[in-house]
Amino acid sequence: MAAKQKRKLEELSVDEFLLSGFDSADEGESEEETPKQKGPKNKKKLDSAASQIEDKKKGKASEHKEQLSRLKSKDPEFYKFLQANDQTLLNFDDTDSSEDEDEKRYHKLPSTLEEPSSGDDDDDDDDEDGQKSSKKSKQAVEAIKVTEKMIEDWKTALKKEPTPRLFREVTQAFKAAVATTKGEGGGQCRYKVADSSVFNALVLFCIRDIHVTMQRMLNLKPDKDQKKLVFPSSSPKWQRNQLDIKMYLSGVVQLLSCLTEATVITAVLQHTNQLVPYYLCLPKQCRHLVKQLLKQWSTGEETSRVLAFLALNKICRHKQETYLNPILKQMYISYVQNCKFTSPNVLPMINFMQRTLSEMYALDTQATYQHSFMYIRQLAIHLRNAMTMKKKETYQSVYNWQYIHCLYLWCRVLSTLHPSDVLQPLIYPLCQVIIGTIKLVPTARYYPLRMHCCRALTLLSSSTKTFVPVLPFLVEIFQQVDFNKKPGRMSKKPINFAVILKLNKVNLMEKAYKDGLIDQLYDLILEYFHTQANSIGFPELALPTIIQLKAFLKECKVANYSKPVRQLLEKVQENSSYITGRRQKAAFGVADAAAVAAWEKQIQEEGTPLSRYYSQWKKLREKEIQLEISGKERMEDLDLPEIKRKKIQEKKAEDKKEFKDLFQSDSDSDGDDAGIKIKGKKSSRASDGDEDDLEDLSDLSDDEGMEGGESDDDDDGDDDDEEEEGDEKASKTPQPLSSSALIKLAEGDEDVVEDLELSDDD
Repeated sequence: MAAKQKRKLEELSVDEFLLSGFDSADEGESEEETPKQKGPKNKKKLDSAASQIEDKKKGKASEHKEQLSRLKSKDPEFYKFLQANDQTLLNFDDTDSSEDEDEKRYHKLPSTLEEPSSGDDDDDDDDEDGQKSSKKSKQAVEAIKVTEKMIEDWKTALKKEPTPRLFREVTQAFKAAVATTKGEGGGQCRYKVADSSVFNALVLFCIRDIHVTMQRMLNLKPDKDQKKLVFPSSSPKWQRNQLDIKMYLSGVVQLLSCLTEATVITAVLQHTNQLVPYYLCLPKQCRHLVKQLLKQWSTGEETSRVLAFLALNKICRHKQETYLNPILKQMYISYVQNCKFTSPNVLPMINFMQRTLSEMYALDTQATYQHSFMYIRQLAIHLRNAMTMKKKETYQSVYNWQYIHCLYLWCRVLSTLHPSDVLQPLIYPLCQVIIGTIKLVPTARYYPLRMHCCRALTLLSSSTKTFVPVLPFLVEIFQQVDFNKKPGRMSKKPINFAVILKLNKVNLMEKAYKDGLIDQLYDLILEYFHTQANSIGFPELALPTIIQLKAFLKECKVANYSKPVRQLLEKVQENSSYITGRRQKAAFGVADAAAVAAWEKQIQEEGTPLSRYYSQWKKLREKEIQLEISGKERMEDLDLPEIKRKKIQEKKAEDKKEFKDLFQSDSDSDGDDAGIKIKGKKSSRASDGDEDDLEDLSDLSDDEGMEGGESDDDDDGDDDDEEEEGDEKASKTPQPLSSSALIKLAEGDEDVVEDLELSDDD
């Protein structure tokens, strides 16, 4: 065996010998010799395992050297042959340890990369840069620049006969145009859009013509029944064009997310409404579209909001089981997020979201019950925490715009969907939550919030034909606020109760606070009585309020506050007497519910005195509200004079000079004394009665006090009479001036403060 192997090895050259691997032969011989030399098998296994571990630890060069040394003892003839023919193989340098081998092992990957090039590193870098530049140049050559002429050619070709190949070219160009809106990272495109005019022309072409092209290409014909939607997936050509249509729909969504101009967004949304059937066939693209539509519905311009809502409504109506629940949830979350702050400009958008969201909830009452039950329960939990913990943080979690707008939303939803047996059980808990909100902090600072809650309860009560005790919360304000107390501050403009929830301490001292409070109470009481005007029990319902209003009129001495309340009382009493007269003619009993309902319906059709008055008042009130919302406040056009108060010493000095000029014929001492006496009384009146002056000046802010110049002259005359009476009471001694002198004094120049005074009877 050894001789055969020796002859075979002798026949091989050195290169063949190294390639064939002589280790196997050596190992075979060593395996034959080891049983003779070594002991038991266990010892042989341990030695072989130890040798393998040592071989692994050693480097490849040292291992090869040991193999050659073993070859000298095992096969001396072959060793002599190597010495004679290949001396370098035996005498190679084995100083390279395992560390050198590790370094070579770490540099294996770079060595394979260096194989194609034999130059230096700098040359390699130059070659790589050259390859990159060549790739870029190839891509630039491949990207075809879109021109307006190409767009015109596509337009004419699509009008003649739309083909899948032509449609693919247009969609590729549209993809390249949309990619420019988000930078150069739009991926590889066949076309390139570099000019803004080309971009506009291409987008306009797609918005106008692509929908018709897709309809013709898929041979889709509109169904005679407009309510039934024709899905493009029903076309036999859908599979062939699906990828191109998917790419185009994705591009439209991406374009919608990048636009900022309102007119362009409107045009794209109109195009999106046409493409809703195609989106419904592609779930992924439809989810992306819904996300953008919700963004436009909650934050866009007015037209954009409407178009986005129409698209969302269309999606939910035709794929209700898939999209209705998630869309309702996202719409409610968007509504809550965007009603955190309320202003005259934002309020119409919040009302729009309430109405459209109510319409979406009307699509499925079962789903609406689940959503409304969960969210009303959340509101109730917030209120319960605030009532039990009684901390500032818990109060703020209830007394904020988001909470109030959510209450109003659910009142509107239940009112819109009435009658509904499914949602009927939610009316009572919602009313309890709103009443609990009113009672949480029943102070004067939160009267605006109380007004909002009462308005929501009135809406719910009138729409659902459910009796809700709203009047006690309104009549209570007449007892809690002292309307006879003169305000401590003059207000520049009225308080808009529609956009505030809380009043500060300064507002409570202003005259505008009480004026606005009377207006709000008048509006809310009249609205509530209007909802019950045709009720057969109206006289009994109105009796407690009539008693409270009469008590208020007895105590209130301010004409501006008594006049609207007296008018309201008269209208309520008139309607009560009308219902009483009609009720006496009825021939049915109270227990006959059907007859009562028929009687009330007849009264509603004929109309009542209160309902007729309410319709006229509502038109005028809406005009006022529109002016307030648009920012045109009532006092904006009034040119009020400025109040400049002077010190008493300065007033006396000026008065002395004035009276010297008036009475030059009299003695200087008499004129000086008279001037000091009269002016001193008036100045003391001005200093002691600052609150009276503020009250008189604040009356200028009322519209009723600015009717004409004649009333002002009469008021001035009344003021002069009151001043003369006050002077007589102040000093019983006779006046040193004659009647003619007093007439001249009255006709002279008026004082700055005296010119602005008005009587309390204004």
